[in-house]
Amino acid sequence: MRRLLNRLYLASGALAALFIVAICAVVLLQVCANLLDTVANFLTGEPVGIVIPSYAEFAGFFLAAASFLALAYTLRHGDHIRVSLLITHLRGGARQLTELGCLAVALAVSAYFTWFMFDLVRESFVYEDVSPGMVPVRLWIPQLSLALGLVVLVVALLDEFVCVAMGKQPGDEGDRDMPVG
Repeated sequence: MRRLLNRLYLASGALAALFIVAICAVVLLQVCANLLDTVANFLTGEPVGIVIPSYAEFAGFFLAAASFLALAYTLRHGDHIRVSLLITHLRGGARQLTELGCLAVALAVSAYFTWFMFDLVRESFVYEDVSPGMVPVRLWIPQLSLALGLVVLVVALLDEFVCVAMGKQPGDEGDRDMPVG
């Protein structure tokens, strides 16, 4: 089971990385188009007018997807910001109960958010909502990546809860090593 969960977190992190690369590609294409336009304007006095339609909108969609898909991966690697000022001073059962309480709250809030994100995806699908840019994109498509990222986060929080309940502390590296290949 651990291997399957780690692969899920790794796949989610890899997808997030691909969306970061997509942001770079879209922005680079627009910068190159602007550069060609500037050179053409300098040489001929007329800009060519090369534009990547809705590039900023696509970059925003990709950023949202990357952010949400990276949540579980970063949580399991201990890279999330943890307010541990109080918890580091606790020992034994008090620390475990505090960790479990924090994880339970995070799990409940994340599950609630996931439920309503899927409701938003469904609503966008039913009403055929599209983005307002030059390239109309069905909004349920980029919203789905957020919902899937939240599902993986809920699984990771539940996994973390079970680990702490079994006596492991968040950040223990014994079961956190992600498979490389």
